Amino acid sequence: MPQYAEIAIALPIDRTFHYSIPSHISGDIAVGKRVFVPFGPRTVVGYVISLCDAIDIKDPKSISSVIDKEPLLSSDMFKLAGWISDNYFCSLGEAIAAAIPGGIKKGKTSIGSRLKDKHEDIKEEIRSDPHTLMEEQSMALKAIEASMDKGEHKTFLLHGITASGKTEVYLQAIDIVLAKGRQAIMLVPEISLTPQTVERFVARFGAHVAVIHSALTDAKRFLEWKKIKEGKARIVVGARSAIFAPFENIGLIIVDEEHETSYKQDDVPRYHAREVAEERARLNNCPLILGSATPSLESYYKAKQGEYKLIRLTKRVEERSLPKVKIVDMRMELATRQRVTIFSKVLLDAVENTLKKHKQAIIFLNRRGFSTFVNCKQCGLVLKCKRCDAVMVYHFEKKALVCHYCGYTSSPPDICPKCRSGYIRYFGLGTEKVESEMSRIFVSARIVRMDSDTTGKAGSHDRILGEFKSGKVDLLVGTQMIAKGLDFPQVTLVGVVSADVSLNLPDFRASERTFNLLTQVAGRAGRGEDGGEVIVQTYTPHHYAILSAAKHDYDKFYDEEIVARKELLFPPFVNLIKMTLRARNEELTSKTAGDLAAAIKSEDKDAMVAGPAPATISRIRGYFRYNVILKGRDRLKLCALLKIVLAKFKKPHGVLIAVDVDPISM
Repeated sequence: MPQYAEIAIALPIDRTFHYSIPSHISGDIAVGKRVFVPFGPRTVVGYVISLCDAIDIKDPKSISSVIDKEPLLSSDMFKLAGWISDNYFCSLGEAIAAAIPGGIKKGKTSIGSRLKDKHEDIKEEIRSDPHTLMEEQSMALKAIEASMDKGEHKTFLLHGITASGKTEVYLQAIDIVLAKGRQAIMLVPEISLTPQTVERFVARFGAHVAVIHSALTDAKRFLEWKKIKEGKARIVVGARSAIFAPFENIGLIIVDEEHETSYKQDDVPRYHAREVAEERARLNNCPLILGSATPSLESYYKAKQGEYKLIRLTKRVEERSLPKVKIVDMRMELATRQRVTIFSKVLLDAVENTLKKHKQAIIFLNRRGFSTFVNCKQCGLVLKCKRCDAVMVYHFEKKALVCHYCGYTSSPPDICPKCRSGYIRYFGLGTEKVESEMSRIFVSARIVRMDSDTTGKAGSHDRILGEFKSGKVDLLVGTQMIAKGLDFPQVTLVGVVSADVSLNLPDFRASERTFNLLTQVAGRAGRGEDGGEVIVQTYTPHHYAILSAAKHDYDKFYDEEIVARKELLFPPFVNLIKMTLRARNEELTSKTAGDLAAAIKSEDKDAMVAGPAPATISRIRGYFRYNVILKGRDRLKLCALLKIVLAKFKKPHGVLIAVDVDPISM
């Protein structure tokens, strides 16, 4: 019997620990199980990663107890966790913990639940049948099947315009995988925003489907995880954490809408699910499909370089035409009308026509709230959050000013707190104002708003979308929540109130985000027999992101954007690591950030270091924030360099450092 165990602990410590195995638990211990171990003054959960007979440590502490009857983690999962630890700057224990369902992380073995699995009620007779594929879909499926037959890992970039039938290709590819006795993982950006995708999978595959996402309770998530672990489910549909589904025999992994930013984890380990999916597919020698109408520049670049196999779907299902896009120059509206207007005459006329024909419209603005800032006309003061360097947004329904970063709220003032004048005015607009104005102009229209203010309660997403789908609602006003994956045949008009919201952000991905959002939201129109129209209001009508989106021309956008990325040395030409330093004292934060940048340069004089510079929002919740950016062509080398630097770096008390590898925003 082995006498010692190597244990990983989910703490930010870049090493593992050895413990002795007491004789009374030696028969129970195994690699992949969790154990309780003493660590300093407390007892923590550890993960057994190896067993051995000899170690170099004198008097090691003993394992307290074994938690699991069966191993939770396979060797495959340990390899994946090791890869995440090396590539995303976290400890092995933190990477392993990402693969464990939240509810049992603290050492539980099960969670009591009165929930019944709603998918198990699905009867055979309501199953949907496969559709007949169009020629392009059929060619795509053949290429994927050939890769499955060879048992090789290959990444396919399925670049299909909106409504070109990508989901049907996924479904039929999974059919082939199941026939081979293997399992499939399907990642979608945010389940709450893609309920129709989940419905299609459940309708096709019934109780074989497990669904995993953040809106589930711990108990429900554990039930789904257990169902996968016990082999009752053979397909997992879920948001980014579903990539850790405990399958042993994966035959296919799919990442739908692969360009989506929600695939990037916000906290440790800050992995990107698309990259993890690629590594897991490689470990399982199976194909990976990345699907999108607007692929990320990184993926398209790899396809152009021959690293990925590019497959195009250029036609909409049933040969439906793409919606016509009109760009409205709001500078002209400003010149020809007496006052600043929210809606152009073109958009208002189009909404009126749509309502007359008893069709539906979507009005999109990627900013919530009523007024986006409150300003004094006398002294110029703009009201900001007292804890963040962020402008307070007025919310009409709450009759309050709200900080969208920390949630702080205050009452709107009648007089200016600085100069005591009464010249307080409300400027800018959000979805709440758009909804209010639309209700005022189209009195008899049934209007509903969908943003994070109206979807806070459980089930509110489904309720709003259900009402819209059933025709009880004429106009749906919303943020990017309504831009993705929704299929409503009665929608013949999409209006974009301001295309410039995401274009003016100080971020190297601003143009890409704008192009993606406009293309995706335009793709919600004309999915039925009646065709569709999209009206885009903008103050920058000649920007290539807006012009390319209007022509549904991804290649034109890519050709322009890739030149800028190359000149400025941004992804896909380099990898980035963003270090955000924060502290209560601004001077201390700035000085420490400068010292860190200097420490990296002294460790490697060729390192490309940018900064320090204040973060876009330089103060949040009372903490001042400075960024240092490290650039390089090899992610593993960058992480290794940073581990050496931070191990030696003596940061002052009170300064926190967060490391984000390949950040999605600066």
